[in-house]
Amino acid sequence: MKLDQLLHSAQATALVAALSLGLSAAPAAEAPMPDSLDLPQAIQFAVENNFTIRQARERIKQQDGVVLEVRARQIPRVAATGSYTGNDKELATSVPALDRNWSMAIEVRQTLYAGGGVAASVRGAKASREAALLDLQGVVNEQLLRVRTQFYAVLLAKQRIAVQEENIRLLEEQLRTARNRFEAGASSNFEVLRAEVSLANGRPPLIEARNAYRIAVEELRQVMGVSAKASGDSAAVSEFIGSLEVTPTEMPALSDALSAARANRPELQRIAKLVDAGEQQVRAARSGYQPQLEAFGAYDWVRGGPTTAWNDRRDGWTAGVQAQWSIFDGRATAGKVAQSKSQLAQTRLTLDETALAIEVQVRRAHSSLQEAWEMVESTGKVVEQAVEALRLANARNDAGAATQLDVLTSQVALTEARLNQLKAYYSYHVAQASVRQATGQLDQLVAKN
Repeated sequence: MKLDQLLHSAQATALVAALSLGLSAAPAAEAPMPDSLDLPQAIQFAVENNFTIRQARERIKQQDGVVLEVRARQIPRVAATGSYTGNDKELATSVPALDRNWSMAIEVRQTLYAGGGVAASVRGAKASREAALLDLQGVVNEQLLRVRTQFYAVLLAKQRIAVQEENIRLLEEQLRTARNRFEAGASSNFEVLRAEVSLANGRPPLIEARNAYRIAVEELRQVMGVSAKASGDSAAVSEFIGSLEVTPTEMPALSDALSAARANRPELQRIAKLVDAGEQQVRAARSGYQPQLEAFGAYDWVRGGPTTAWNDRRDGWTAGVQAQWSIFDGRATAGKVAQSKSQLAQTRLTLDETALAIEVQVRRAHSSLQEAWEMVESTGKVVEQAVEALRLANARNDAGAATQLDVLTSQVALTEARLNQLKAYYSYHVAQASVRQATGQLDQLVAKN
C-alpha cells in the first residue's frame, strides 16, 4: 500500500460526482442477489443499490433545489394578476353606475440591491451543495468498507465450514481406526468411546459455522441493498467467489497516513464547506441592516366604459423603483445575526472535533493493520507446526509409541490453528480496507473504474 497511490481529494470528489450523476438514484427494479458473486460484483451492486448511498444522492438533488430557490431573487420575477367583480348598482361609486368590473396586469420585478444578502445566500447554498457532494463521497467510502467487511465475513464463515468439515472427516477416520483396532484386540473399548466423544464434540462447531454463514449472507444482502421484495429466494447464492489468503503489502508510515487523512477525508472537507456556508449565512443575516432596492414595471388592462367588452377598456404601463429600509425592526436582524454566528461557531467546533476523531481512527486502523499482519505471520507458522505434529502423532500411534489421545490432541490443535489463521486473514483484509477508508481513499475497486 503506497501513499503515492492516494487519490487527490479533488480527483476523488470528481469521481464521486460522476457516480452521483452517472448512476440513476433508482436501481434496477427489485434487484435480487446474483446467483454467483465475487467482491467486485458486490461493490458494484452496492454502489447502485445501497440505500444509504441512494439517500446521499437524493440529498444532492435537494441541495440543487435549494440553490435554485435562493437564486430566484437574482433574476426577474414575472407575475400575472386578474380579477372580475360584480356588485349591486346601488353600491357603485362611478357614473354611470357599473355593476361589473374587471382588470388584468402583468408585472415584472427585479432586485437591484439587497445589502449583499442575495449573493451571500447563493454562495452559501452552493457551498452546501458541495458539502452534500462530499457527504456522498464519505458515505460511499463508509458503505463500501461495510460491503468489503461483510463479504470477507461471508468468506470467513464459508472457510470455517470447510475447516470444521475437514475436522469431522478426520475424527470419523480416527473413530474407524479405533474400532478396527478394538476389533483386532489391539486396544480397549475406552479408545473407541473417546473417539466417539471427540466426534460428537466436533459437530456443534460445524453447526455453528453453518449458522454463522447463513447470517453473514443475510447481513451482506442488507449492506448491498438487495431489495426485500426481490423475487425468489434472495438468500440462495450458489457460490461466493474469493479467498481470504493474503499477500504482503507495504504498510504506510503513520505520519503519512495522518497527513493523507487530513488532506483527503471528505468528512473534513464537507464540514469546511459548511463553515463557508455559515460565513455566507452571517453575511446574509447582516443584510437586514441595509436598504432594499427593487425595480418594477407593469402593464394593466381595466374596464374603461359602460360595457364589459374587451375593446371598451383602458390600458397602460407603470414603472418605477421601490426602496425600503427598516430603520428599527425590534432587533430582529440582530437576533438573526447572533443565531448565524453561533451556528458558525458550532460548525467550527465540529470541524475540530471531527479532525481529532479522524486522527484517532487513523491511529487505530494503522495499529490494527500492524497487529493483523503480525498475526498472519504467526498463525502461518503455527499451522505448519500443527500439521507436522499431527503427522508425527499418527505415525507414532501406528508404531505403538503414542496413544490415541495424542492424536486427538494434535487434531484439535490443528483445527484451532487453522481457524486462528482464517481469523488473522480476515482481520488483515478488514484492517487494510479500514486504513484506506480512514485515510480518505475511495475503494480501490471503484478507483480503478
